Amino acid sequence: MENITCSEAIVRTLIKHGVEAVFGIPGAQTYHLFDALQQYQDQIKTYVSRHEQGAAYMAYGYAKSTGKVGAYCVVPGPGVLNTTAALCTAHNAPVLCITGQVPSAYLGVGHGMLHELPDQLRTLQTLTKWAMRINHTAEAPAIVESAFKHLTSGRIQPVALEIPMDVLGQAAAVDMDFPSIPGAVIEPDEAKINTAADMIRKAKHPMLYVGSGAVHAKDEIAQLARLIQAPVVSFRGGRGIVGDDTPYGFNCAAGYKYYPRIDLTIGIGTRLELPAFRWQEGIADHDMIRIDIDPTQSVRLRGDIGIVSDSRLAVQALLNELQQGYAAPPSREEEFAAIKAESWNEIQDIQPQMSYLNVMREVLPRDAFLVEEISQVGFASWYGFPVYEPRKLVTCGYQGNLGHGFQTGIGVKIANPDTPVVSIAGDGGFMFGVQELATAVQYKVGLITVIFNNNAFGNVRRDQQEFFAGRVYGSELQNPDFVKLAQSFGASAYRAETPEQLKHCLENALLDAEQGPVVIEVPCETGSEASPFRFLMPANYGR
Repeated sequence: MENITCSEAIVRTLIKHGVEAVFGIPGAQTYHLFDALQQYQDQIKTYVSRHEQGAAYMAYGYAKSTGKVGAYCVVPGPGVLNTTAALCTAHNAPVLCITGQVPSAYLGVGHGMLHELPDQLRTLQTLTKWAMRINHTAEAPAIVESAFKHLTSGRIQPVALEIPMDVLGQAAAVDMDFPSIPGAVIEPDEAKINTAADMIRKAKHPMLYVGSGAVHAKDEIAQLARLIQAPVVSFRGGRGIVGDDTPYGFNCAAGYKYYPRIDLTIGIGTRLELPAFRWQEGIADHDMIRIDIDPTQSVRLRGDIGIVSDSRLAVQALLNELQQGYAAPPSREEEFAAIKAESWNEIQDIQPQMSYLNVMREVLPRDAFLVEEISQVGFASWYGFPVYEPRKLVTCGYQGNLGHGFQTGIGVKIANPDTPVVSIAGDGGFMFGVQELATAVQYKVGLITVIFNNNAFGNVRRDQQEFFAGRVYGSELQNPDFVKLAQSFGASAYRAETPEQLKHCLENALLDAEQGPVVIEVPCETGSEASPFRFLMPANYGR
């Protein structure tokens, strides 16, 4: 037993679990925790953002790009509420929210203490997988251990801890040898594996469809794809599980071209957003196997068989079962390559976005990270930027929240300091987090941000023109000179008016980024971009 504060117990437990960075902003209710972080700064580094949303987005980028826990700490009330967009975005990443609370004696009293919410814990529980309050220093190690169990087992989602400000500074006898709590290992049901294997044996044109829940099963999925000669289709979180430079790795545009001929979908670690919500037609016309560690997924969208299991264990079990009595079909690699080539030629019509994405793929090394943003080029990147490894395309998923990209990119770069990271943003989205340029400069974070400036919320403007008789309202913007703005923060900055100029600027930026952040502004004529949605919602989107 040791006589230490709750804050020290929390920080030491974070270090025990390999947490190397905490993002946040100190405030009245969290002073003790930041003081403890200062005492252990040689083992865990603190990055102070300029807005709470930035801290949470950075933690998300850190977690999403590595699979490690990304932690952030902010004051309660308005502080934690400022992080909720990022917390929702982290629906598939191990993000730990740590927040303060009013003094214990005033919990639930409603006196209107500084930063008080009616029921903050309940609010956090609606946004996270699990949330808990630490009420006494002695229970801190056990509760933090529980947080890590939830962060690292089952469906990976964010969790939250709140601690009253008096408890954070409270010293007590604490057992710091509290053991780690292992998460349950969910093995696949043998009978269901046998049934699924029989379905695969009978299928003539199977398709694997993968999401972020399958990232750690990439080797097994590639082996299954080759065995049964099936394309591996992904949308956002699953990009790169099977590389786009292999015959089997299909983006959503190529996947849709193959979709009409399939007779079996094998969904692995995914909500099946494309076939269920975007492609729609044909989903009831073929068999479906669902593999997901979250049992609610097979209820929300029922397949012919639902296997609740860790994706790696389930796919390996399928491979083992298929070794018995499975006649592998002839190679379809030439067929797959032809479909992908035809699709790639078709998406070149999305201009000027594809010209810029092609240049970026040409210049950036194979292992570079691309952090997309809700923008015309960002949408096109979902199918127009080849991805070769898992986690290399970082997106905001189904939240579709404007403004995440630049701030998330800072966290990605902090987590991967030796790998190039490029954030692509529209002018509207970038301005949601422009203040974090100060953070990137302060910590010399070498993120390259490419701002495509069309002086508008481009998608809103297009929708208004197409669906409201050409009436445009509230979607056109007055912007600063982004080059001068970046330079005023102390960042390097360029302007590129053509794809060829962007290529030259990116080559320079890769060198400049060794010293700190780089911003490249790409001016675009308002409304000049082709709609990227032709290849995103081909079945149910009217444009």
